[in-house]
Amino acid sequence: MSEAVLRVSEIFTSIQGESTRVGLPTTFVRLTGCPLRCHWCDTAYAFQGGLRQTVSEVVAEVRARGVRTVCVTGGEPLAQPAVHQLLRALADAGYDVSLETSGALPIADVDPRVAVVMDLKAPGSGEHEKNLWQNLVALKPTDEIKIVIADRADYEWAKMVIAEKRFTERCAVLLSPVANALPPHQLAEWIVADKLPVRFQLQLHKVLWGEERGR
Repeated sequence: MSEAVLRVSEIFTSIQGESTRVGLPTTFVRLTGCPLRCHWCDTAYAFQGGLRQTVSEVVAEVRARGVRTVCVTGGEPLAQPAVHQLLRALADAGYDVSLETSGALPIADVDPRVAVVMDLKAPGSGEHEKNLWQNLVALKPTDEIKIVIADRADYEWAKMVIAEKRFTERCAVLLSPVANALPPHQLAEWIVADKLPVRFQLQLHKVLWGEERGR
């Protein structure tokens, strides 16, 4: 049987800028393609192009970089079925692996050793109707839900679903502001005022390097 092939947008090593792994040196494997078109997307360059690489080629490049923490991201990595073979291969090789996904595709088949960082799309994204709510039952305590907030309406929506779905009893919940749209201090103040049991986050890589690719 031939080895699975992925279309890879880029592989690079940087500081993890999001999730509870923020600040850790991390090798990122960014896969090409995404079925969503969020208004605030900052990786539209990954929608097309990329290089075809086998799972073993990707793992070899990750190994050469010498960093234990690996993040498979996109685009939307779950849009490529072969990503499951990559995730298993990375976990088998002993890496601490996370998967960043939009929440619009099923996560039930993701290797349980992988930490899923799942977006939940707020109305301001323009894609909130794509949320796959059945994913909630597949979340593990080691997974995370991330909601990107564009305005007060998004925040109120997030508050409502966090309470209704009891997200914080399932896993960590992170809220972050849309860059250059919602002032970070404003979101932080709303969270503090409401004593919302979530983690506020900024995209640390943008604080450090702006929009520079490969960072």
